[in-house]
Amino acid sequence: MSAKRSVAVRIRGREFRIRSDEDSEALERIARHVDETMLRVEERTGTVDSQDVALLTALNLAREVVEERDMNASSGADPRRLRALIELAESALSTEAG
Repeated sequence: MSAKRSVAVRIRGREFRIRSDEDSEALERIARHVDETMLRVEERTGTVDSQDVALLTALNLAREVVEERDMNASSGADPRRLRALIELAESALSTEAG
């Protein structure tokens, strides 16, 4: 088991220090993916509240995980239903923002 070290990553302009035994390049790739997903959510919904953006980003990333799991094994989750839920939440937030 390797020792945990602190890795600095930047998400939405803020620096976060993550203690992990994960490869620093892998953590940076993950942070970049989160940052890019948050930017897409902001652009698509017009939402500026960081908590709402974080929640919608979490839903989008969870959908990716569920879809990946479903491709590898049946987990019982329905990615179409999750996608519909995400779209409903995004449209509700974009209506509030507008």
